[in-house]
Amino acid sequence: MARHETLEETRRRLLAAAGEEFAEYGIAGARVERIIAASRVNSALLYRYFGNKAGLFDTVFGEPAAEVVDAVPVTPEDLAEYAGALFDYHQAHPRVVRLGTWHRLERSTTQLPERIAAAQNEKVRKVATAQEAGLTTRALPAGELLALVVHLSLLGSDASPVPEPGTAPEPGTAPEVRRGAIVAAVRALTSA
Repeated sequence: MARHETLEETRRRLLAAAGEEFAEYGIAGARVERIIAASRVNSALLYRYFGNKAGLFDTVFGEPAAEVVDAVPVTPEDLAEYAGALFDYHQAHPRVVRLGTWHRLERSTTQLPERIAAAQNEKVRKVATAQEAGLTTRALPAGELLALVVHLSLLGSDASPVPEPGTAPEPGTAPEVRRGAIVAAVRALTSA
């Protein structure tokens, strides 16, 4: 007797195929036909589960974005180590970085999933509390400080607007060197 796939297994295949497609092409460039072919799912299921391509993208973006929130909790008393942990996460999950970049380009930061927006607000609150306690600089508003820390953690990733230097360190050391530079820069930026 043949085993029938569960709806959750079908959904996972669809999201995996869509994740690859959206990471490569963004929303505008992604093709539903390629997602359907790669996932081997009937197109009616895609529309039933997600409504349209944008709804599918929002799910594909939202799930890994929520994973980052859980995997790398903010440490407002040591934003340098938080930046290092984010850098490590970005290195291990480049697709998440690419999806985030496409989200900023095509959906904007005002259309964040509710859980992500709430987590961002909580992080800003924690940084503000650390500022009030004298644990980190008060030179910048908490939200701006956190944004700088997060953006610095993206250096060396697919989302970084900064090109790689012309001469690279010895093979295998570039991520460690970059991570060290990010942590040192954030430590200098955030020192109280």
